[in-house]
Amino acid sequence: MIIYGKQPILYALNTCAWRIEEFYLAKELSKDIFTQCAKLNKPIKRLDLKKAQALAHGGNHQGILARITPPDPLSLNELKSKDSLLVLCNVNDIGNIGSIFRTAYALGVQGIVICLPSLSQKALESVARLSSGAFLHMPYGIFSHIFDIINELKNANFTLVGADMQGQEQCKIKEKWALFLGSESEGLSGRLKHKLDTILSIKMEHHFDSLNVAVATGILIDRIKYAKQH
Repeated sequence: MIIYGKQPILYALNTCAWRIEEFYLAKELSKDIFTQCAKLNKPIKRLDLKKAQALAHGGNHQGILARITPPDPLSLNELKSKDSLLVLCNVNDIGNIGSIFRTAYALGVQGIVICLPSLSQKALESVARLSSGAFLHMPYGIFSHIFDIINELKNANFTLVGADMQGQEQCKIKEKWALFLGSESEGLSGRLKHKLDTILSIKMEHHFDSLNVAVATGILIDRIKYAKQH
């Protein structure tokens, strides 16, 4: 996996340096950043701008890229051992997925279940960058069959919470919980919502009825955590 940009690479250096395999430089770096890279005793290779741009898929690499060992996706059995999960149901906007990883990690969620047919290596690289590095630490798995996920989590004693405009503002939470989030265009299907324990919604003002899914995720995680404490 390729990560790029000064802040994502500095974050990797400071929190999981063992993942870094080699660095690529497309321009001169400040002395302090170069010194931090050199201290790791990993290969540092020079690239021309065209090659660097290709590795970054056109993104703003700021002259520094790194090849890292990516985190492996977990099995569902491994994720079921967690106490809190997000379940992304056909959320396929990479920017939103990256933001959700960042928010979930910052708020203490223990794992993310991604329900999509597949997620390419290029997409995962973008998630890693857009999550500000949280992807490198957040346990996750990629699965195809959402109703299998629901059955497994129910049997593992999770409270299953859905996010939808037609829900309630408060809920009761058991020790283990999973928050289900749908795509911005379609939300959660009626069949899926019927399988969940409760549906949460966010009351909005000014006759406005739309929040970005990543923003809504942060609000609902905080609400669930509050419900557990009270």
